[in-house]
Amino acid sequence: MPTSNRPDLLLPAEPGQRALARELYALVERLPIISPHGHVDPALLAEDQPFGDPAQLLIVPDHYLTRMLLSQGVAPGELGVPSRDGSPVETDGRRIWRRFAEHWHLFRGTPSRLWLEQTFTEVFAVDTRLSPQTADEMYDALAARLAEPDFRPRALFERFNIEVLATTESPLDDLGRHAKLAADGWGGPGGRVVTTFRPDNVVDLEFEDWSANVDRLGEITGEDTGTYAGYLAALRSRREAFIAAGATSSDHGHRTARTLDLGADAAALFDRARRGRAEPGDTEAFGAHMLLEFARMSLDDGLVMQLHPGAVRNHNRWLYARHGRDVGGDVPQVTEYVHALTPLLDAYGNDPRLRVVLYTLDEDTFTRELAPLAGGYAALLLGAPWWFLDSPEVLRRFRETVTETAGFYNTAGFVDDTRAFCSIPVRHDVARRVDAGFLARLVAEHRLPMDEAAETIVDLAYRLPKRVFKFGASA
Repeated sequence: MPTSNRPDLLLPAEPGQRALARELYALVERLPIISPHGHVDPALLAEDQPFGDPAQLLIVPDHYLTRMLLSQGVAPGELGVPSRDGSPVETDGRRIWRRFAEHWHLFRGTPSRLWLEQTFTEVFAVDTRLSPQTADEMYDALAARLAEPDFRPRALFERFNIEVLATTESPLDDLGRHAKLAADGWGGPGGRVVTTFRPDNVVDLEFEDWSANVDRLGEITGEDTGTYAGYLAALRSRREAFIAAGATSSDHGHRTARTLDLGADAAALFDRARRGRAEPGDTEAFGAHMLLEFARMSLDDGLVMQLHPGAVRNHNRWLYARHGRDVGGDVPQVTEYVHALTPLLDAYGNDPRLRVVLYTLDEDTFTRELAPLAGGYAALLLGAPWWFLDSPEVLRRFRETVTETAGFYNTAGFVDDTRAFCSIPVRHDVARRVDAGFLARLVAEHRLPMDEAAETIVDLAYRLPKRVFKFGASA
């Protein structure tokens, strides 16, 4: 989606490079969006109901926003974030919006402000600058837009020019929303909305209700998940169901990137955990072993394997106790890859049938570890900067630090990783603009001919993620 009010947004300030960047950006600004990883609720598109009020759409579910206000003493409940402990929360959308507008200055210079401002102008055609004085005016303008048929989810999906959107579900999900999408001609293999297999809640021994989740996995599949062999069979069964629903990838959110082959000890560890007798270190060891198991499964069923390590989940324990998971209480940690990935890469790293897309929250590893690894193993590709790193500055640094060693074609294209549906076109537009600027500099420095830069930017924005994530017959 083009940026009409700021046409040179994020393009280089130097006039010669800016002119080149404009030419390159023009090649991709209207290309379809490939969104291979994110957390949009598939019910949004399956049911295609009008959105709620502006606060419920844009503020309440966006932990990028609510965590910033929490850092300044505004409790999530004041912003409508649902509680898990029964404590009351604000439900009046206008009051939530006013409270947010009072703290809008906190977002100066952040990607959250950039995304929101572009969402206001490009998605909703609301050009008013947000402030405490304009809060009601903006709220009313956005609410009026949301009442129009053109602003229902499927209509926006069409306007956003999304070719493929991948959601993320656990093995315990019945995939009913995806079945509804398939029945409507939107889902299934080769569909416009596909699922992704995310097994964390049955792999992470410290996940809330892990053992009960494994019991449920057995009930769904008819396998005996009281045994390790039955547990693996159940996971394979669910992967088959996800593939039938259109999945082309799995996703694994482990605390570290460690991989490990426990061999026969895996069954004993699993048995200890199922009996509630897990020992110190078992959680990481089991997760590390399961990454090898999932790699073996990917060789059999063809799912692209995404690994998102490095987040310390629920670091803010008060926030987790009151509001639950995924509300802004996670933080990154130092993450090591060279030694951690060795068992997996020794076993399968040179097998081109396997695709492992590796992400990081540790920017320091771009040059030292990630680029050399991706540049040396056929199975490994680098995912885009995500979560705490998906800002224009880090996207630029990613290209600068990774390209010299891994090139462009050992990366996997941009992922928006968002729960905020209306921000999808904005986030992809930001990535395309950053890439246009980087490629323009290479052209200006006589390091890349303009025709090759033109081909590269189209690859990065469209062809590369489509191929890597197997969207389409040529993947």
